[in-house]
Amino acid sequence: MTTIDTLLHARWILPVSEGDPCLLNHSIAIHEERILEVLPTETAKSRYQASVEQEYLHHALIPGLINAHTHAAMSLFRGLSDDIALMDWLQNHIWPAESKWVNEDFVQCGTELAVAEMLRSGTTCFNDMYFFPDVTARVAKNAGIRACVGLIVIDFPTVWASNADEYIDKGIAVHDSFRHDELISTTFAPHAPYTVSDKPLEKIRSFAHEMDIPITMHVHETAHEVDEAVTQTGVRPLQRLFELGLVSPSLLAVHMTQLQRNEIDNLASSGCHVVHCPESNLKLASGFCPVSELQNHGINVALGTDGAASNNDLDMLGEMRCAALVAKGVAADPTALPAAAALRMATINGARALGIDSKVGSLEAGKHADIVAINMDSIETTPLYDPVSHLVYSCNREQVSDAWVAGKHVLKNRVLTGLDESSIRQQAHAWSRKIGSED
Repeated sequence: MTTIDTLLHARWILPVSEGDPCLLNHSIAIHEERILEVLPTETAKSRYQASVEQEYLHHALIPGLINAHTHAAMSLFRGLSDDIALMDWLQNHIWPAESKWVNEDFVQCGTELAVAEMLRSGTTCFNDMYFFPDVTARVAKNAGIRACVGLIVIDFPTVWASNADEYIDKGIAVHDSFRHDELISTTFAPHAPYTVSDKPLEKIRSFAHEMDIPITMHVHETAHEVDEAVTQTGVRPLQRLFELGLVSPSLLAVHMTQLQRNEIDNLASSGCHVVHCPESNLKLASGFCPVSELQNHGINVALGTDGAASNNDLDMLGEMRCAALVAKGVAADPTALPAAAALRMATINGARALGIDSKVGSLEAGKHADIVAINMDSIETTPLYDPVSHLVYSCNREQVSDAWVAGKHVLKNRVLTGLDESSIRQQAHAWSRKIGSED
């Protein structure tokens, strides 16, 4: 028998591989952070001897969920200003609060809170956009979660940088600090077309190509954003990005609720990725991303929660369900986004958008062992005919029992192994008292 690190036996394995199989009574063999094999349990027990061997008789094992867009530290603003239109929310509530409160300690505490929530919800990788990305990267690394850290760029000064050139320079320094890290990668993160001018965007395009990293940007989030751009520049924001050469396989265009038919055609030709954030878009009444139409055009659509200040959670299981239901309603077609497609959006599609699909996003030999166990033995998921359907339409995050990142057991029977939950709650309460007393 071959000696390995870990052997996981499960009632179901949903590998999110070609053909979307659902494997009954299968096991995952893990050694030195990677998946060696996914195979029938009887065969696994005769082939491997593991240092750690665990049975998940009522569970489904799935790839770790990938939150393709969030603002982790903004968890400390959860519920601060709700039920407000986007631009009012940003200009009169969030940006003033950020100006007053955001510093390195805020980002550390807020990111720890977000990472704890994400791991307990089955997310093992997140793509972030916020200030002090170096702090976000350190928190993620210490917690053992995979992160793509956004190198934010905005024209106006903040506590992180004073102008676009400084944002870019500091971002490149963060990239260089983590360029060889197995868990941390980077993406340029210009905030939006209405907050970043042409010259910085041209620099970002060149640097992203040179550094071979993606670009994440809020694009066509609201009708107001598009109308304002047309009034000021004469062209829609997406057209401007096309003219600047930013719309390419390197771009993750977030939200995309305002799209015309010709724009969808052009996106399909460009190889650009779209990140759908349905709950945030619904809450802010931003509009509807035409997910079914995008996918029918061959455009890769990933899934994100956005920040907890506009969602108000970081629950990717809930996001999958919302995405599937909204897509059906928008398309007036109950087949528009099946459960299996929603699961792909939250796993392999996110990995593909971030350029890490050779490492994660599915449970296949050679990939890193980023795995989540979901207990299907509950009142809420009984009876069970189709595990994929239940995962998307019936499961809740409280059923996430365990998670592994690169083979490391980061959530064990609902308990985080690399974070102090009590300390995180205490710090969050301290921040809420401070922020709330001045609100």
